[in-house]
Amino acid sequence: MPGLWFEEFEVGQQFRHVMRRTITEADNVFFSALTHNPAALHLDEEYCRTETEFGQRIVNSAFTLGLMVGITVGDTTLGTTVANLGWDEVRFPKPLFHGDTIRVESEVLSKRESKSRPGQGIIEFVHRAFNQREELVAHCRRSALMKGRPA
Repeated sequence: MPGLWFEEFEVGQQFRHVMRRTITEADNVFFSALTHNPAALHLDEEYCRTETEFGQRIVNSAFTLGLMVGITVGDTTLGTTVANLGWDEVRFPKPLFHGDTIRVESEVLSKRESKSRPGQGIIEFVHRAFNQREELVAHCRRSALMKGRPA
């Protein structure tokens, strides 16, 4: 199991996730359609070229968030998480465009045993996504309820 047990996390622990992902036009259009988001910023190239400061479609931020967190799972929580408890301070300081490649870094901000669930604990992460130019494009704090190491 690639994920870490609660006991294996340490405050300050850092991960530079090896998996990277180039975002395609199909990713953005399919995700926007599947989530019923008809925003022209994601779907209408002509509108974006003539009416926005970006000059092209931007990637749906909900897709960016999901991809950022998803990239972290294999190194941190795959098979060892009980549930995500929440995402806080979600920010997108720069847009992503079709053809951008993102990479992600994570850090453990806090760790505490669960008061109501013996053998489990809460890990708070910060996840940061960067494009191919090393510009920060997204970050968030994430709390996850983690399984303790089996006896």
